[in-house]
Amino acid sequence: MQANGSDKRLKIAGSFLLGVFACCTERAILVPPETAPGAMRTLERYLGIEPQKMLVAGSSVVGSLVCGNSSGFVLTPHASDEDLARLSSFGRVARLPGKISAAGNVILANDTAAMVHPGLSDRACESISRTLGVDLRRGTIGGLKTVGMTSVVTNRGVLAHPRMTDAELAELEDLFGLPVDVGTVNFGSPLVGSGVLANCRGYVAGDETTGPELGRIEDALGFMG
Repeated sequence: MQANGSDKRLKIAGSFLLGVFACCTERAILVPPETAPGAMRTLERYLGIEPQKMLVAGSSVVGSLVCGNSSGFVLTPHASDEDLARLSSFGRVARLPGKISAAGNVILANDTAAMVHPGLSDRACESISRTLGVDLRRGTIGGLKTVGMTSVVTNRGVLAHPRMTDAELAELEDLFGLPVDVGTVNFGSPLVGSGVLANCRGYVAGDETTGPELGRIEDALGFMG
């Protein structure tokens, strides 16, 4: 994986907020139907998977409404039966129980663990843990409850919000058992989960991301050297 490749920067649905509009796991990439052909090719090139176009609950903000890993997907409670059926080929699928609906914003997960919004109910946490097959803890990152937007985690590393506290850092390291680093995306945004898509094969970032930011992303997620 070459460092600081500018062709890893792109927009999805006209936006550099890649994590809002798309969801990436080791097995699948979900993008809205309006994703441009060039972006589709870039995603497949660097993440190693052919993207799947779909709406979730009739919406293009797929990344905000879905969280997944190699075991399956947790979707917004508003997801349709068709949405669940479409994703069932990738493993277990479930709607997130309760009033908090933006599953992608409130769950940070890889294939072994998940950190979730501290306001999620026991029932919601049990559903996430069962569906994704992960150990789970409630927590905040950078003082924010929307942990899915604050950070990016793969099975190799964690890139987190730069205002994360030492206690939050220790919690992430203990939960995921991976190296944790901090960074920004899209020319200084601390919400790295909103601007980066990554798996163990590679990553892409929003097209406002600077060269130094790309370097930090590559280092944190284990693509340097």
